[in-house]
Amino acid sequence: MRVGIIGGSGYVGGELLRLLLFHRQVEVTMVTSRQNVGEYVFGVHPNLRGLTLLKFVPLDLSQIQKNCDLVFTATPHGSSVKLVPKLLEMGLKVIDMSADFRLKNAEDYVKWYGWKHPHQELLKEAVYGLAEFHRREVKNARLIACPGCMAIATILGLAPIVKANIIEKNKIVVDAKIGSSGAGSKPSIASHHPERFGGVRPYKTVGHRHIAEIEQELNTLTNEPVTVSFSPHAVNMVRGILSTIHVFTKKTLAIKEIWKIYRSQYQGEPFIRLVRYQKEPYRLPDPKVVMGTNFCDIGFELDPHANRLVILSAIDNIMKGAAGQGVQCLNIVLGVDEKTGLESMGFHPM
Repeated sequence: MRVGIIGGSGYVGGELLRLLLFHRQVEVTMVTSRQNVGEYVFGVHPNLRGLTLLKFVPLDLSQIQKNCDLVFTATPHGSSVKLVPKLLEMGLKVIDMSADFRLKNAEDYVKWYGWKHPHQELLKEAVYGLAEFHRREVKNARLIACPGCMAIATILGLAPIVKANIIEKNKIVVDAKIGSSGAGSKPSIASHHPERFGGVRPYKTVGHRHIAEIEQELNTLTNEPVTVSFSPHAVNMVRGILSTIHVFTKKTLAIKEIWKIYRSQYQGEPFIRLVRYQKEPYRLPDPKVVMGTNFCDIGFELDPHANRLVILSAIDNIMKGAAGQGVQCLNIVLGVDEKTGLESMGFHPM
């Protein structure tokens, strides 16, 4: 399949290139960028030096239609919504990395993003690109909307427990820690090294946009409304997310019961690992262990004192949280093994 990447100069675009250049079933034919037209892609993504002679090209829809079968849109939120309908009209399949088609209810864009969605007809058609829960829909989709990175970590950690109906669904508290790459490749005062280094910075402590998709997906698993309280923190690492999730059980549970719930949901999933080891230091999920991989590591602890279950979910925000998840969806579209192009393991030490 001939694949193009629109918006290839950012971190997600670079990661897509890293994965797709060695993918056995695709050929990367075009990479667009507004600011880097004519420059070799390795000039922006130096890890690709010696691996490709592709250059960034301007966004030209006629050339994209001529040279691509499927397009990844790695453009900023609010930009994809203007571009994706045109790509679909040209007969292309689209895997969108932005938030522009993730939510099914158009009113949620007004509430969470502050703008009215101009193509509401596509919201019903777009498939939420969480492969572990939407494989069948992804397979034949024209438009796949990849989830938000912190949403992926949280949904994968919570879904089996919500589905099992063992917790109070209006008391879910999520504390997410994320690395600096989650802010994108364009610097700001908040991401400036001397301002960020050495800190743990809460941001958007209430009303974070990822709540919308977390609740949307979890509410499909239960008849009771799910309410998620979510607060992210920027921490002193480049890659990675650790989502620490606090839920309160309806009755006292044993550890083996929790194990059974997770194993029954995720048995056979190629990128889900259950982690609850007896030895330190990697007894529970740690973002450091999954860096550069498409794995989501999930673990838990029971707190009988408060009838609390603490769930920990760790991913690489640029891989499982973005590009890796997109390639996993691409593999489903292609009908090949989901692990194709994603078999790399993490580094240790890191």
